[in-house]
Amino acid sequence: MARTQGGPPRGPGGQRGDGDRRRRDGDRQARERGEESEFAEKLVSINRVAKVVKGGRRFGFAALVVVGDRKGRVGYGSGKAREVPEAIRKATEQARRGLVRVPLREGRTLHHDIADRYGAGKVVIRAAKPGTGIIAGGPMRAIFEALGVQDVVAKSVGSSNPHNMIKATFQALTHVTSPRAVAARRGKKINEVLGRREADAKEPA
Repeated sequence: MARTQGGPPRGPGGQRGDGDRRRRDGDRQARERGEESEFAEKLVSINRVAKVVKGGRRFGFAALVVVGDRKGRVGYGSGKAREVPEAIRKATEQARRGLVRVPLREGRTLHHDIADRYGAGKVVIRAAKPGTGIIAGGPMRAIFEALGVQDVVAKSVGSSNPHNMIKATFQALTHVTSPRAVAARRGKKINEVLGRREADAKEPA
């Protein structure tokens, strides 16, 4: 086997051997593991599903996953497969492709209260003071933990279907705006927007 100057052994025709190919694959997997380490993955639900085909029913699994970087980005995805690990992998990939950014106040809570709904699911989300923690249950808690929220009070009213709850929560989060965005939209400074809000709060009813 020929050896090139300053490089690994090459096979016939100057091609790299299997050892170098395995080394490149290992480096790529290491990079992927490093990218994955910054994301928090939360398995919300997993159900057994059936598909009716000629000759009977074919069983599989459907997974619902929430993924976030704990720094203001979060996404959700669903996947179906014959095996549970494959269904979770598909859901995770879909969640990574659909990440949305949510502005956070002081990196711990939302800027304002908000309510929204999706189908029969309705959610009410309120910003909270430091030390409150995450007061939410089920799928909503998974979303806030993956998002990086530390203080929030949330309530789900209506449907308890995890898909509807997650979609209603994401619809609400996409409507959260920061004072900086409001100031830019109005052509004002941030101090003017915050000052007016504080002045309105101090006025007697």
